[in-house]
This record gives sequence, C-alpha cells and structure tokens, in this order.
Amino acid sequence: MSSRTPSGQVRTADERAVARHGWAQALVTVLGGLLAMGVVAALGLWAAGAADLPDGAFAPVVAATVVTAVGGAVDLSGSAGDLADTQAGLTVIPLSVTLTGALVIAWGFLRPLRHRAVAGARELAGWAARVAALWLLALIGLTLAARHTFDLSLGNDALGELGDLFGASPKVGFTTDVPLSVFVGVVWLAGVLVLALLVSRGAPLPGALLRFQASVRPAAYAMVALLLACVAIGVVVALVVAATRGHAAETFAVILLGMPNLVWLALTIGLGATWNGRVEGPFGLPMPHVLDEVLRTPDISELNLRTLAEHDGRVWWLLVVAAVLLAAAAFVMAARSPARVRAWEHAVRMAVALVLTVFMICLMARVSAHYGLSVLGIGDLGGGLAGELFLRPRLWGAVGLAVPWGLVTGFAGALAARRVRRRGEVRGVRES
Repeated sequence: MSSRTPSGQVRTADERAVARHGWAQALVTVLGGLLAMGVVAALGLWAAGAADLPDGAFAPVVAATVVTAVGGAVDLSGSAGDLADTQAGLTVIPLSVTLTGALVIAWGFLRPLRHRAVAGARELAGWAARVAALWLLALIGLTLAARHTFDLSLGNDALGELGDLFGASPKVGFTTDVPLSVFVGVVWLAGVLVLALLVSRGAPLPGALLRFQASVRPAAYAMVALLLACVAIGVVVALVVAATRGHAAETFAVILLGMPNLVWLALTIGLGATWNGRVEGPFGLPMPHVLDEVLRTPDISELNLRTLAEHDGRVWWLLVVAAVLLAAAAFVMAARSPARVRAWEHAVRMAVALVLTVFMICLMARVSAHYGLSVLGIGDLGGGLAGELFLRPRLWGAVGLAVPWGLVTGFAGALAARRVRRRGEVRGVRES
C-alpha cells in the first residue's frame, strides 16, 4: 500500500512506519529513559546522604549508579600511600533505578506501534536498531562520566594519627569497565524491548510469530504484573513504616534505590528459598532490620522463613502473601489466554514462567561489598574501616521450589478463570 504526501510524493508503508518511529522518536525514548533513571538515582542517593560526598563526587556517583542499574561493571580502587594497603569491591544492582528505566523505555518503544495488529520483522528490527544505536552512544558517555576519586577520613584515633604521620590517608575511587558495561547495557536494552513486545497485548508482532502469542504473552504479562505488585506492596509498607516509626530519609532512599531488591528477595523467601549471607563492620542492610540481625554473625548465615521467624514471627506472612500473589498471577494468566487452553497447559506454562522469574531474581538481587584498610600492618584489612556484606541465593533450590508452586497455582488459576470471558486472541489466526 502507498499514500501521497502533501507535495504529491508517494510514500510506501515502510516509509510511513519510519515516520512514525524514526530517529527523533528513538532519541526521545532513550533520553526519557536515562533522565528517569538519573532522577530516581539522584533522589535516592540524596536521601541516603551521598550529596555530602567530598570533591564533587555526587554527579559521578549518580552516573555510576545508572551504569550499574543496567548491569554495568563499576570497579572500586583505593590507595593510601606506600605504607598502607586498601581493598574494596562492590557488586549490587539498584533495581528501583533499573525498573524505572525499563518501564520508561518500554513505553517509549511501544508507543509508536500501538493500534496495529501486525508489523513486519524488518520494521521492528529497524525501530529497535535506532533505539539501540542511540542507547549505545549514551552508554559510552555515561560510563566515561562515572569515575571519580575522593579522600576518606580515618578519624581521630591511633589509626588516624598514623595515617597523618605517614601520609597514608586513604583515597577511594571508582571507574567503569567501558567495554563490558556497554556490552551488558546493550544486552539489557534488548531484553527490555523483547519483554515489552511479549507483555503488551496491543504490540504488533510479525505474522510468523503470531501463533506463539497465545502461549507466551499471558505468562509474560502475569509475571511482570506479579513483580510490579510486589514493588507496590513494598512501597506502601515502607511509607507506612516511615509515617509511624520515622527514618523517612532512610526509607525513601530504599524506595528509590533498592525496593525491588528487598521485595523480590522476600517473594523468593516466601516461596521457601534460602539465601546465604553475612554482614560485618559498618555495612548493613537498611530495612527491615531483621535481615541485618540474622546476617550479622561470625559465620555465614542462612536467610529463610525459619531463621527470620526466630527473630520476628510475623515473617510467616511472607508465605501467605506469596501464595496469594501467585494465585492472582495465575488467574490473570488464565483469563488472558484463549479458552481452548487446558488446565494442565496453564499449570505447565505458569511453572515455566515462574522458574524463569525466580532465576532472574536470584541473578539480579544478590549483593556483595567489602572494604579494608591496613597501615603498617595495623588493622590488617579487618578493623577500623573494614567491613563485608554479601547475600547470595541457593540458586537451584529456589528454582526447584518454583516448579511445584507454578504447577499448583497455575492449575488452580485455570479452574478459577473458566467462567471468565477470554480475551487477547488475534482475529484471523487459525487455532491449532
């Protein structure tokens, strides 16, 4: 098909598609995503007190936070003169920033494609390539900006006096691994765009892929809804805690930087998963404080329903909340699926989707941080400013638990949705 421009020139369907989502729209999508991530990161860091960092470090720290939010690698470095030694490392993804960027970019990517049932593979690839090209350039600039070095105070004790005497005041800096960060950031973008196409019922697909949408889209939508529901519940609980118990700045820092880290961790624990971890020194997990209590032990600790309940019996509500949320997600998945899908098929699809979701949480919610300083052997990288924090899942145990949960809730959701009018099938697609 073709149409005429006001000047009388004939435009093909591909040319009209480019006009709908060309370079200008791609630029708006990329800048919108980066701006949203930067604002959330800056506000979260400001609430956490990072605005007081010395030597103008705040802006580079914001840039580094955005880089880590898309999976980039930030390397910490330290120096304290010839008579001292430092060690530092940090691995954490601020998932609040990640989620914000993913939602904004997905919305910008899908907006020009709305109100259409089918789109050519060439058109979708071209639109995604424009977004990816601009995202690549933005990532390069961001990773180059995310580097800084600033001094740390040793305090007024004997260790501080030795540092002043021998010129061993520690400096901490961070840089980004530009090639790795850019590569992982582009892979992250590809994942966001693919997931956006899978989740959105109104997003067009190439004709060859339409037969898969009945099996994939409802499950993808249900899992995204599940994760967003967890975040929404966590935000409400955090705001109530802030209003009733104070610590507003700390609470808002958690909401703006790491709320998904906490609530998605809680979801896996509610399913029965176990995480291993340890907290030592000045590091700590901000909220809830029961996490810090369980993990602050001389040895590696187990974090699960049993160990948490030993400190606070209300933790068993995580099991109830997880069951309710999974049942609701399974119902939504079944209600958005064609009526011809059998209950056991819903159960299998729910199990597969939940396994992938739990696997993703286990990869993204792990935390590792350490810092140590030694002056003339005093401190031995274990005292004073030294500390360690890590939290990692028992991956295959968590993934294994997702299978029975998915099968049971998927089957129950299919039974509950039998009387619901089914939607989401594309007209003209032959059932098989």
